[in-house]
Amino acid sequence: MDRPRNSRSPARSPLRPRLTRWLRPPRALRPTRAGWLFFAITLGVGFAALNTGNNLMYLLLSLMLAFLILSGVLSESSLRGIRVRRRLPRELYADAENKIVLEISNQQRRVAAFAVVVEDRRAPPEPDASNRSRTFTLRVGAGETQRRSYGFRPNRRGRVQFEEFRVFTRFPFGLFSKSLTLPASQSALVYPALEPVRSLQNFGSPRDAGERVSAPMGSGADAIGLRAYASGDPLRRIHWRASMRRRSLLVREVESEHESEVEVRLRTRGAQPGERFERSVGWAASEIAALLDAGSRVALRTDDDLIDAGAGARHRARLLSYLALVEPSSDVAQPLPNEALAEPT
Repeated sequence: MDRPRNSRSPARSPLRPRLTRWLRPPRALRPTRAGWLFFAITLGVGFAALNTGNNLMYLLLSLMLAFLILSGVLSESSLRGIRVRRRLPRELYADAENKIVLEISNQQRRVAAFAVVVEDRRAPPEPDASNRSRTFTLRVGAGETQRRSYGFRPNRRGRVQFEEFRVFTRFPFGLFSKSLTLPASQSALVYPALEPVRSLQNFGSPRDAGERVSAPMGSGADAIGLRAYASGDPLRRIHWRASMRRRSLLVREVESEHESEVEVRLRTRGAQPGERFERSVGWAASEIAALLDAGSRVALRTDDDLIDAGAGARHRARLLSYLALVEPSSDVAQPLPNEALAEPT
């Protein structure tokens, strides 16, 4: 029986990626403005040497060609052992300056790397200059690791995909810009932009984003005892004297601690995507962050889902992750994807 013409053999399917990887040059070389000028001078000297037969012109031409070869060898020595690792902060917020640290390592044993520029590239919806960030290090010794950072200011919430590093150098003479690409795919979640919440005293009145559903948190005068510190407890409630005697952190337990539950509500059904919905999401995130910092247990309710009340860093990450991915729903309630409830990576 004849095989269909469009069918492909399983053994030949991975051939194209292999060929692409083999044929891709390990380095990209681009002359700078000074390099183009040096090329023009070199061609002029070579043309004069051929026409005049002057030995000094031939000597000058050989020196200039050796200069080019030396530039290529030294620039290659700066890039050969370079490895880059990206360290993202625990929380990324939209419309805020987030610090991203790059660890630039030189794995060569004897040769140092000079004038290394690392460009961190992301996968945006529209390619432009704002989707790449650069950092520079003058020297990375053999076997050393240098830490450099840059500011990342995302303009919207949601997923952001870091794709690769572009490492290049103009060492030693600035005639060429030699670069290599290091794949470094990494996904991150950008939380909504937070706004300052001035006061939580009047939280009982209904709002567009949140609504108070229980009594306020107890004050220091309502303390009834001490208990062990738990993740998410506010630092202002730590009893330092007792903690020093016990050699472990203890916090004041207040009478109304277990009665303080807040439900932040976000209207999603029938809402239209746009600036108004983004403001509601941002305000809900701001209320959640402020209430958790104040020591309250916070729940989140939308027209489609409910996240039970809780406290602590993990619960904060769960709520903000949900708000980072939430979208308006139609009139008919539809369940949100499980990805929305996942914790950030």
